[in-house]
Amino acid sequence: MPAPPVVAALAFLAAGLGTLGGLGGAVLLVPVLVLLGVDPVEAAPLGLMVAGAGSLAAARPQLESGLVHHRLGITLETTASTGVLVGALLSQALSATTLSRVLAVVALASAVTAGRRKGMRNRPHPSFDGEVAGEWPGTLAGAYQADGGVVPYSARRVPAALGAMVGAGVVSGLAGVGGGFIKTPIMSELMHVPVKVAAATSTFTTGFTAATGLVIFAAQGRIDAHAGAAVVVGGLLGGLVGAAVQHRLSPPKVRVAISVLLAAVAVVLLVRA
Repeated sequence: MPAPPVVAALAFLAAGLGTLGGLGGAVLLVPVLVLLGVDPVEAAPLGLMVAGAGSLAAARPQLESGLVHHRLGITLETTASTGVLVGALLSQALSATTLSRVLAVVALASAVTAGRRKGMRNRPHPSFDGEVAGEWPGTLAGAYQADGGVVPYSARRVPAALGAMVGAGVVSGLAGVGGGFIKTPIMSELMHVPVKVAAATSTFTTGFTAATGLVIFAAQGRIDAHAGAAVVVGGLLGGLVGAAVQHRLSPPKVRVAISVLLAAVAVVLLVRA
């Protein structure tokens, strides 16, 4: 295990980038730790810790920005958490090589999906000028403030997304990642939720995903307290920075950043495997 300051620095970078793109941070931290010689069994809980810390740190800035859709996030998390429990319980039955390959394939597929579309699907609508941005109570719809005006949106294909979230949860539990790198494309590409809203909502739900997986990992005795403390400190700071920058970027730039990060993660995992 690297020294605590090194672990904290890695967690800071992972949480910052993870919050920025709605990835959750763990999908970036876990492969790096494994490349540095950390056993995947030990790296997985640290990944969930940085994901949870980043989610907690980003909560207030994202709430103030009006990007998080809480009803949508909780709705999707009901099935994602079920998948996390299954994945965490099965995680010790698979080899590190198998886990790396599974994660690489999913990350690469998500990168292609998020990066293939250009421009903005959701556009400002003149009839919503003057409206307050945010989620619309009692619905899976809302609006957010873009440079050109207020952009309305409404989540689509909810049943299909709920099923896909089970798979995202299983991968999260197996590899010790928050699942944001899968959740964000599910919301933005399958449900047609604006990518900035999808990324912010994904970061919000990542805290629940991480907490669910950590309960299982703690019961299995897989948590390193010293490394965990360093990860939480770095993750909290990184999450704050990522959330502060997130709302200043345009959706296409955020989408490109997500695709590049996912592709890089996939390559690293495949090389390691």
